[in-house]
Order: sequence, then structure tokens, then C-alpha cells
Amino acid sequence: MATATLTKPAAKGGSFLLETPQPSDVFTPADLTDDQKLIGQTAEEFVVQEVLPVVKELENKKPGLMPELVKKGGEVGLMGGGVPEEFGGAGLDKISTTVLTEKLSIYGGFAVTHGAHAGIGTLPIVYFGTEAQKKKYLPKLATGEWIGAYCLSEPQAGSDAQNSLTRAELNNEGTHYILNGQKMWITNGGFADVYIVFAKVDGEKFSAFIVERTFPGFKPGNEEHKMGIHGSSTTPIFLANCKVPKENLLHEIGRGHIVAFNILNAGRFTLGASCVGGSKHVLMTASRYAKERKAFGKQIGDFGLMKEKLAEMAIQIFAVESMVYRSAGNIETAMTAASGSGDKIQNTMKVLEEYAIESSIAKVYGSEMLDFVVDEAVQIFGGYGFHEEYPVCRAYRDSRINRIFEGTNEINRMLIIQMLMKRAMGGQLALIPAAMKLADEILAGPSFEEAPEGVLAAESRVVANSKKMFLQAAGGAVQKFREKLADEQELIGALSNIVMEIYAMESSLLRAQKAAAAKGESASQTMIDAARVFINDASERAEHEAKRAIAAIHEGDMLTTQMAVLKRFAKRAPVDTISLRRRVAAAVQSQDRYPLEGR
Repeated sequence: MATATLTKPAAKGGSFLLETPQPSDVFTPADLTDDQKLIGQTAEEFVVQEVLPVVKELENKKPGLMPELVKKGGEVGLMGGGVPEEFGGAGLDKISTTVLTEKLSIYGGFAVTHGAHAGIGTLPIVYFGTEAQKKKYLPKLATGEWIGAYCLSEPQAGSDAQNSLTRAELNNEGTHYILNGQKMWITNGGFADVYIVFAKVDGEKFSAFIVERTFPGFKPGNEEHKMGIHGSSTTPIFLANCKVPKENLLHEIGRGHIVAFNILNAGRFTLGASCVGGSKHVLMTASRYAKERKAFGKQIGDFGLMKEKLAEMAIQIFAVESMVYRSAGNIETAMTAASGSGDKIQNTMKVLEEYAIESSIAKVYGSEMLDFVVDEAVQIFGGYGFHEEYPVCRAYRDSRINRIFEGTNEINRMLIIQMLMKRAMGGQLALIPAAMKLADEILAGPSFEEAPEGVLAAESRVVANSKKMFLQAAGGAVQKFREKLADEQELIGALSNIVMEIYAMESSLLRAQKAAAAKGESASQTMIDAARVFINDASERAEHEAKRAIAAIHEGDMLTTQMAVLKRFAKRAPVDTISLRRRVAAAVQSQDRYPLEGR
């Protein structure tokens, strides 16, 4: 498999807050190889030809249909992207699996099924399995002959997974672990063959097990009646003296949290990529409908407010797509660098942990972007958007779960700041020196720098100043609350929102600058327009969150002083976003789809 050439060292996780990368430092969709594009084309054709024609039957849960589609996908190599070739998989690199995930995500029910199987249902064995476990399970999982599932949540323990009540006791003969408990909200639960199940050995040591559907004492419950993703299977799992062979312990006793958290990091990133694919299809559907539907004697797509919606949908997709592929490039580069020596499991865990912040950002920002896109699509469809027979109604329902699973967006917002602080305290990220340097800059007063030059130069300064906003707010928060900062969840949420806006802004900026350098400003005009609008609006959101944070940290004269400093960082020239959105909308409507595909 040919991969994109990635010669520069990967940026450290979270370093985007402190560094000023060059456009050439980031991976973008324009850097995809022909092989990677072919993977995406194959995946998209499979969904269009095999899945979409039977969506109605899938939504009505026709027995056996979804497992049949998984097997069909396996026959063309779509189910084992992350499985090494030696175990029957495609052995794809991270960028290729990102493309694969995106293009398989046109229909929510299939996207969720694939993600649970090929991602969190299979990767634990890829990353943490013994040689014997890999030989036994991976070949059949890679082809779709067996379907995987991941069993972490319980009725009383969703995001708080280590509060598990499921127990595992080694029998007197020392041959089997006996599992007892219940798992909840298990995707693929109704038809999977292999389940990654978490339980506490002796009620204390959180551990992971590979459990087969046929093991005595294992029983899936009835299908849940869900708001959305009706085409997927979601059931509880009951374990009543379930006999699991001792050799099916995954990784080590008491190390289940290592398996769970690292796989969730991978799953969160994958979810961000999936949201990109789903949103592009919804935008295409909405644009086409806006041409077909007429009101007041003209196509509704000719009205300014409809153009504004289509443009903003495309702009937000562009931002998330930019950050997802930027992260994919960094992860792939780091994985490649780590593959040469040392313990493979340890190396993999280090890379997944290194980019845990970016993975949470992709999950949160991507899922909220998709929610925005489907909501606007329903509005464009008007009353018909409320009808089940129209696809945007289903897309609206299907989208909502993305903000809940793989850790709720609230949990992930907390994690983003917690992980940043952990890296700062561990010396992996120089946040504290950067905050101290900023304090000196503030005391020195305004500097009179030369006006920026080049493509999106003004936006470059906006992004740089947004980083200063974060350091100002975060520095004040740490100084005031210290070890009690974890209790200030609203403040952490505001700081996390600033971090996400910065990563999205900078990813959009660098991608547009890289495109302009490669193809010229004229050929990259739509991307430049999208970046300008996004950075203008995102910087305003970041400023708002910084104001919220600073007001919660300071009072009196200090608050007045800090707000004056923030005003200096937030200074920016007005941008005619109405005209820019009209140009982006024209690009959408000329193609009836996302206009920046592969660019």
C-alpha cells in the first residue's frame, strides 16, 4: 500500500497551542495518494451500490441484512483496514483508514456498525492481543465472517467506566474466568460473534476479555428502541456465570483501563472522520433539494438565507475535515517513527496517548458540526424535513448519538484540559513557560509589529492572538484555583472551547495557505474564502469563551485590567462574511456537493 510521503517529524500532541507551524508541516486531503483515493472511491461505491438501496429494510431491522452487508464489505477489503496483512487484513496506514471511515459514513446505521466492528471491536486485539489471540480472531474479523463488538458501558456506568460492577472470578480449576454482570448500549450486540468485555477480576482489578457469543452464560438482550441509527443493532448484554477461557484475558489483569482508554482515543478520532463523511452527504442532499424546491416563483436556493445555510455547512465541514486529516498525518508519522524498535504495544499506546487531545477535539467538534449540518438541512427541506420518508429526517435522528458515545462531549471537554494540564505538569508541553512569557509581554505593553503579509496573513495573526487568549485565561485559572481547577467544570468547558476553536482555525488556515502555495490564490479562492469566514467567526467564539473564563477568575480592578488585555488580543479588522459566504455558496451550488473535496 502506497502512503503519502511524510518526512517531517510529527508535531507533539497539544503543541499547536504554543508553536507556529508552516503550511508544509500539515497533511491535507490534497496530499492523498492515488491508492488512498481509490480506497475512498471503493468505500463510497460500496455504500451507494450495496447499502443505500436497502436502507428502508435496514431501518426496519430486516433480520440478517446488516451482517450480510458487513460480510460483503469484508469481501472487498472494507472490514479489515486496521488489521495487519499477516492476519488477513489490509494493513492500512492511519490516513487510509481515515479515508475509509469517512467514505463509509454516508448512512449512519452502517457507519456505526462498521465503526464498532472494525474499530473498537477489532483494534483491542490488534493492539493488545497475544499472538495466539490474533491468529484465532483477526482473520475472521478482517473478512467480516465474524463481527466484533465492544462492551464497556453498564446501566450505572456510562462515561464512568471504571465504576463497573461486572465481576470476573477465576474458577477453582484455574481454567476459566467466570463473568457476571450486565453491559448496556452495545453496538452490534444483537449479531456480533466476538465481544471485548470489561470486568473487574475479584471485584477490583479492571480487566478486558475476549468473549465469544457461544460461550455458556453469554446472552444478548432485546434490541433497544432508539431515537436514531435504527439500522444498527444496540442491545444489552447479560453475563450469567459466563465461562471465558483463561487464555482469553486481553492484555494484563488490572490493565483493562489501558485497553479501554487507548481504544476510546482511537474511536474518538475515528468518530470525527465519520462525521465528516456523513455531513458531506447531507450537504449534497440539501443543495440538490434547494434547486428542486420552488417558492415565490423561484428556487429556494436562490434566496440569500438559503445560500447562507449551504455556505456555512460547507465551511464547517471544511474546518473539521482540515483538523481530522492534519491529525491523521501526525498520528501516521508518529506510528511510522515508533514502529522501528521497541515493544509494539507500548509504542502504539504512546502514540494514541500523544494525540488524545486532538482525538477528543475531533470527536467533540466533529459531532457538533454534524448536528449543525443536519439541523440546517432539515430547515432547508422545511416541512418535508420533518417527514420520515425524506432522508434528512433520518440524518437528523442519526446524528444525535455522536455527542453521547465514545465519551460524552462534556466528558471530552473536561479531558481536553485535564490532558493539557497533565502534559504541562509532566514537562511534555511548555504551557507554564508560555504563560509566564505572555505575562511579561502584557506588562511590557502593546508592541507595534509590522502589518502581516501574504495569503491569509491577517488571519494568521488572529490565530496567534487566539492562542494568547487561551494562555491568558488558562494561566489565570491555574493561578487562582490550582489543584481545585478540576471542580470548576464550567470554566474548564470554556477553556476547552477555546482550545478547540484554535485547532480548527489553525488547521483551516494552514490548509488554505498550503493550497494557495501549490496551486495559486485564484485556484484556491473558495478555500481561502471558507478559511476567512471560519476564522472570523471562530475567533469571535473564542473571545466570548475567554471573556466568560476571565470573568469567573478575576474581579474588581484586576478584572478590568484583564479585559483590557483581552481586548488587545481580540483586535481584528472587520470581514465581509456575507459576500464571502455568497461565493462559497456559489461553489456548493455549482457542484451540488461539498466543493473542496480532495483539495
